[in-house]
Amino acid sequence: MMFITVMAFNNFHGDKPLKLGGIIKLVKEPDNKHDTEAIACEMRYFGKIGYVANSTNTVIKGCMSSGRVFDKITDEYYAKIKFITGSTVIAKILSADEFIKEIENPESDVHYLSENPSKIDIEYIKNHYIPDDENDES
Repeated sequence: MMFITVMAFNNFHGDKPLKLGGIIKLVKEPDNKHDTEAIACEMRYFGKIGYVANSTNTVIKGCMSSGRVFDKITDEYYAKIKFITGSTVIAKILSADEFIKEIENPESDVHYLSENPSKIDIEYIKNHYIPDDENDES
C-alpha cells in the first residue's frame, strides 16, 4: 500500500472537507514555483485543500513524499482518506482495481472530481494506474 501525508489548509469555515473515506484528487503541478514535484489535493465542494507533503519535517513516518510519488502517478490520480489528525491527513493511493470500484459507484466523489467523468477509460486505468500487486502490503 502506498500512503501519503496531505497537509491541508487550515482556513475552512463551516463544513470541513476532511472526512474518513473521503476521496482526494491528486493533481501534479510541475510548474509550481516552490516545488517542481508538487502535488495539489482537491476535494468535492472545496476545491484545492492542500498539498502532498514533501519535506522530512512534514511527511509522516510510513508515508511517501510528493517527490517519491510524483513519477508513479498520472497527472490526475486519486487517494482515499484513512486517518485525520487536525489538518494533517494520511491517505491511501488507490490501485487500479480500487479506482475502478470507485467509478462503478455512482455516488463516488470521483465522478465529480474527474475532469471528464463520461470519458473515464477503464483500459487506460488498468494500464496507467498502480496495479494492486504494487499497492499491496509486503
